[in-house]
Amino acid sequence: MAHSRAAAVAGIFYPGTRAALRSDVLAHLDRVEVPTTTRTAPKALIVPHAGFVYSGPVAASAYARLAAVRDTIRRVVLFGPTHRVPVRGLALPSVEAFATPLGEVPIDREAVAQALTLRQVTMADAPHAQEHSLEVQLPFLQTTLRDFSLVPFAVGDATAGEVSEVIDLLWGGDETLIVVSSDLSHYHPYSEARGKDKATGEAILAFSTHLDHDQACGATPINGLLAAARRRRLSVELLDLRNSGDTAGDRNRVVGYASFAFAEPVASGADDDRR
Repeated sequence: MAHSRAAAVAGIFYPGTRAALRSDVLAHLDRVEVPTTTRTAPKALIVPHAGFVYSGPVAASAYARLAAVRDTIRRVVLFGPTHRVPVRGLALPSVEAFATPLGEVPIDREAVAQALTLRQVTMADAPHAQEHSLEVQLPFLQTTLRDFSLVPFAVGDATAGEVSEVIDLLWGGDETLIVVSSDLSHYHPYSEARGKDKATGEAILAFSTHLDHDQACGATPINGLLAAARRRRLSVELLDLRNSGDTAGDRNRVVGYASFAFAEPVASGADDDRR
């Protein structure tokens, strides 16, 4: 068994050297203005997964919300759709860590063992080997959090209920962050994509669990997260909604991106002035 999964898209989706990657991520984060009225740390995020030049600004709008809890979050449960290797259900890797130019992120083996008790979860390295949807989140997480472990799920042919069951199992407390990686519509003209993605954003804000893969490549894990979030009465906020025509691409065939933050309700009597 390999100790770690090597970075597969470093130098392609994001800079391939430590210094350049750190500088790029920090530049994206520095451009985000987090409202001073934001008082509740996110429990879950939906973020895009294209090359940083295209979706980095949109992803940064979500990751900037983690600054206040960088020492609290110790585990990230990450879900991303498979783009290259088909899989039934959800696949976890056998390795001990995932690597990027910023270093290694350890896999939470205890959480992996726990998840493998569910029938829809298997252990398979092939779906992870070249998959970018999970990897591109790591540099942002490595920059915004201090010390954390990872539970990375490559999501294939699964139901929203199967994903939701995994989320409920690993929900944890303040130490656990849930991240779903997904882009929105693919390769429509700019104006058409704006309309489609606006409708998808409204569906997510309404906690609809019926998104399809034309609306979002990560529709399955998004639907699973929305089901769990609705049951637990989380609030949801749209942080950014753009497409590649707004960031770095032409407007003939664009890909849509959005970031959302989900927060748990503030307990009655809790300190409402926490930052």
